[in-house]
Amino acid sequence: MLQPRRVIAVGAALAALALLFQGSAAGAGSDDDHGRDRGHERTLRFDVQFSPFTITDIGEPDLSAGDVIVFNDILSRDGTRAGDEVGSCIVVDPMGLANCTAVVRLGEDTITFSFVNAPPPLKRLAITGGSGRYRTAHGDGLLLENGDAENTGTLTLTVLTE
Repeated sequence: MLQPRRVIAVGAALAALALLFQGSAAGAGSDDDHGRDRGHERTLRFDVQFSPFTITDIGEPDLSAGDVIVFNDILSRDGTRAGDEVGSCIVVDPMGLANCTAVVRLGEDTITFSFVNAPPPLKRLAITGGSGRYRTAHGDGLLLENGDAENTGTLTLTVLTE
């Protein structure tokens, strides 16, 4: 059961990282520095350091339906911390299927998203809102788990605002 837990943990960590993005305004960067701005569309790309796997075992022993995974991942750009993401996943199936939500913190601004966590390592995200400059945010993103010993990945968000 360790393999499905690892898959869920990594996915949860990435999701959290993408949702709760914390950092200074300088860390968040401008459109010219770290994204492309085409009117109301902005692409944000981050390196992710996933948090250690944390699960609350609510149901049957080991990974089972109803268990809760929480995460707080670090987001960076060009080697500098840009923010963080926090989130949680509710396990639906012991093979690793889970429903996840997260908040990315970028200084005072946030972006929220949700995704289905399951193998493979590439997760498709739905941006569901935000605050501050992202208060009308919607769009999608990709979270890629590298599967390396360092527990890293990348998060790419295509954010549309009005």
